[in-house]
Order: sequence, then C-alpha cells, then structure tokens
Amino acid sequence: MLSIFKPKIVLKDLIPNNHVDIHSHLLPGIDDGATNFEDSLRLTQSLQGFGITQFITTPHIIHNLWDNTSGQIKSDENKMILELEKHQITLPFHAAAEYMMDDYFVKLFKSGDVLTLKANYVLVEMSYINPPIQLYNILFDLQVAGYLPVLAHPERYLFYQNNFGEYQKLKRAGCLFQLNLAAVVGYYGEGVTKVAERLLQNGMYDFVGSDVHHDKHVAAFEQKVRLKDLIPLKEVIANNQFFRLD
Repeated sequence: MLSIFKPKIVLKDLIPNNHVDIHSHLLPGIDDGATNFEDSLRLTQSLQGFGITQFITTPHIIHNLWDNTSGQIKSDENKMILELEKHQITLPFHAAAEYMMDDYFVKLFKSGDVLTLKANYVLVEMSYINPPIQLYNILFDLQVAGYLPVLAHPERYLFYQNNFGEYQKLKRAGCLFQLNLAAVVGYYGEGVTKVAERLLQNGMYDFVGSDVHHDKHVAAFEQKVRLKDLIPLKEVIANNQFFRLD
C-alpha cells in the first residue's frame, strides 16, 4: 500500500553543492565554539561534506564575556587559513563577527571598528533573556552609520514567540533575518521550529546559517526537516549566494 504522505527530507540534502555558510564558530579557542584546531578542522570538514564551499565564520563579540577584537579575529583567521591549507583545504575562509547589541557594540560601529559578512552587512544578536532596552535606537544608529543589520536566529528569542508583531516591527526597522538551519529539524525544541516555520511562510527570512559550534550541531544536519512546505526554506538557502566571493 502506497503512503499518501511524502517522506521527510534530511536537512543535509537541501544544502546545494556551492553553499556559502555565513554563521559559524570555527575559530579555535576564541569563544564557545571550537576549542582547538582539531575541533576546527573536524567541523570544517563536516560542513564541507554537506556541500559548503565558502565559510564566513563569526566568533562572538560580547563585552565582558567574549572580549574579542577585530585585530585578534583577523589574526586568528590568518592562522586558521594556514592550518587548513596544511590539510589540503583551500576553500574561501573569511572571519567576521557576531555582535551582541549593547552599548559596547554602539561604540564599535560608531568608530567603524566592525567586521562585516560582506560590504556593510553585519551579523547581530540579542540576549536570549530579553531584548536590549534601546534596541530600536541601536538599529537606527547602526543604519545611520552605514551598516545593514542581519539578525541571527530570530526564531530563538523566546520573548517574541507569542508576539509575532514584534518580528514585523523588526523587519520594518530594517532588520534582515538569518535562520539557524538546525531550527527546522527541531534541534532547539518544537516551539522554535514552529516560529521558524511561520517566519518562513511569511517570507521574513533573508539568509540561513549553520551556527555550528560543536559536533551536535553538525549531527543536526543528519536529521529530517519538520516543515510541511520546503519551498520557502529552499529559496532562503539559495539567497546565501549573495555572499559568494566574486
């Protein structure tokens, strides 16, 4: 007897062979991602195996927690490239940053000390506890300074899950949205998956990212996608080609 239900698709099978990953934590020992180069190499090779051919890794910059500087990150990027080349990995590897939106971040972008994904696109995040009090002032000032905010994993901010209008407000304020791919397989819980699905159905995502920190995140790519409609997800995945190096 034939099933009337379509088989679920494994996440890794949706990643095209020339995919650009714009959010990961692959630099060793710099934040809560890879702890050493062995971790970095294993994670990079795993993502490469899924079809990723260009990496924009994004270590956290969170004042008084991960006090990384642009100079330190670029230095670590150069070291990483040299080490990867020793293991015959010569894919484009670029380091930007994932910035916590706080007063320290305001000082950085007002001084022009920002590492971008490409051109003026900057990856930003919020606390998972609550949004910054001056959130919309920060977003406004960031754009006045010439940058475009790409908000990392909006589906994971629990304080917005029951107020969809806040997502619409963020979009009107100029935020681009980046989906964490693991959200569509239930890695962060059913509630996050439902929010991600709704945002996808409303065409509110602009890009995707792996946000890989460790092996469990890589393993999520082997799980089945829980969405009813894959077309919006495929379209957003394809948008990452915008970040491909010319």
